[in-house]
Amino acid sequence: MNYRLLSRSLGMICLLFAVTMLFSLPWAHPALGWRAHLPATPHAFEWNGFRGLLFSSLLSLIIGGVLFWFGRGSSGQKLFRKEAMATVGLAWVLATVLGALPYVFSGARQADGALISWVDALFESQSGFSTTGATIFKNLEDPNLLPHCILFWRCSTHFLGGLGIVVLLVAILGQGAGGKAMMRAEITGPNKDSAHSRMQKTAGVFASIYIILNAVLALIYWFSGMSAFDALCHAFGTMATGGFSTYNASLGHFNSAWIDYITVVFMILAGTNFALLLFVSMGRPDRLFADVEWRVYIGIIAFVTMAVIGFGMWSDDFANLPSAIRFALFQVVSVLTTTGYGTADFDQWNNFGRGVLIVLMFVGGCAGSTGGGMKVIRHVLLAKILRLELELSYRPRVVRPLKIGDQILDDIDLRKHILVYFGLVGATFACCWLTLITIEPDAQWTRLSQESGEEGNLLDHKLLDCASAIAATLHNIGPGLGVVGPTANYADFAPWSKLLFVFLMMLGRLEMYSILVLFVPAFWRRI
Repeated sequence: MNYRLLSRSLGMICLLFAVTMLFSLPWAHPALGWRAHLPATPHAFEWNGFRGLLFSSLLSLIIGGVLFWFGRGSSGQKLFRKEAMATVGLAWVLATVLGALPYVFSGARQADGALISWVDALFESQSGFSTTGATIFKNLEDPNLLPHCILFWRCSTHFLGGLGIVVLLVAILGQGAGGKAMMRAEITGPNKDSAHSRMQKTAGVFASIYIILNAVLALIYWFSGMSAFDALCHAFGTMATGGFSTYNASLGHFNSAWIDYITVVFMILAGTNFALLLFVSMGRPDRLFADVEWRVYIGIIAFVTMAVIGFGMWSDDFANLPSAIRFALFQVVSVLTTTGYGTADFDQWNNFGRGVLIVLMFVGGCAGSTGGGMKVIRHVLLAKILRLELELSYRPRVVRPLKIGDQILDDIDLRKHILVYFGLVGATFACCWLTLITIEPDAQWTRLSQESGEEGNLLDHKLLDCASAIAATLHNIGPGLGVVGPTANYADFAPWSKLLFVFLMMLGRLEMYSILVLFVPAFWRRI
């Protein structure tokens, strides 16, 4: 392990943070930090938020300078796979800590006026950078509790996380041979087109597409009636498939079918492989429609939406067909792409509607997109592998290659990766679910049962809610069912439970390996 090079890379990331925090400072001014249709608007300069961001930026600058100094003499050295994986994993740990500083130093408060804890700040920070969108804040609409400049920083973490801090580093600074390894870890999902995975150039092109789409969506939101503040914040949340909003009711606050449908379009784009979006921008839309993963992705959206509409109309979950189409399509796309925005309380839908959304949590967007989850392509490959194995059980002499479209994937390592990954996700889900139901006290469910007056087995509610919370954080979705439903949050979980969620969000964002290798002693040995 080249520790000097690792220290230099992490130092660069800290310096990048120090700069990006400054972009949130102007929103402390009352003329900029306002939200439409909000009773409590800022009337004075938000000094607490301003000082919190400034001090956080200064501290990030100092930490970055120290790390950069320790890495002196490593300039020009090659970044090999081991250092690249360590940089990716440690960068997200570092991002979580540095991103939490503004919440703590600004004196952000909960709805009851209590200062948020370090654990809550770490949770909110990791939720932003991992583009999960889960939150511990119960009231986002009072600037006295959460200053606008801090709220903007909160949404900016989506922008940075969606692009990928490490990919941005490769795009701007170029770290040599290790760039490809870093790209593999950060642009998640199995590699599909090696010609479009070439380190600095590819990262730069993807960054350009991402920034342009963010700008276009922000302008559309602005022209649709949002303030500039709201437009930018929700554009960051949409294109990063994150889901942070500036309102307690999420996008449902605007109650606009036009905004809902525009958001659906851009969520679908955000969940699409950016290599395919590059082809479209080059005048090659045929590559988009020829891609097997994208066709399955669109097919899932269409089929599940129609099923949710059908069962929802039968169960009287929707007032009429237009509202059924609007809300069902939005929530299906929001969950599948792991964005997590809400325009309807799907926790009140029929059992089929809620159940199918839980299933979608385990699917995710396309590989090479900002979406989280297990990725559509992995499910496609798993289905093909299982079909081949079934055929071998009754025709043991048959030889059939694994194919995606016309492309033959004659790689035993790919098959092993798919099977191991699914097994790892399943084992992680089971272990963390059992851990959560063990360490989480029953008090939260007892209180909710008393408030709602519901009859039923308390344990059943706890088991389902905890499973939903694990799935929602592991696959970077955010809202789940029950106590973490679209109208709820993660504020009432125990501190140890929140730290477990932080770990899960990080695992999900980097698809296990870049985080798990950090716990392998042999990984850190000098060879």
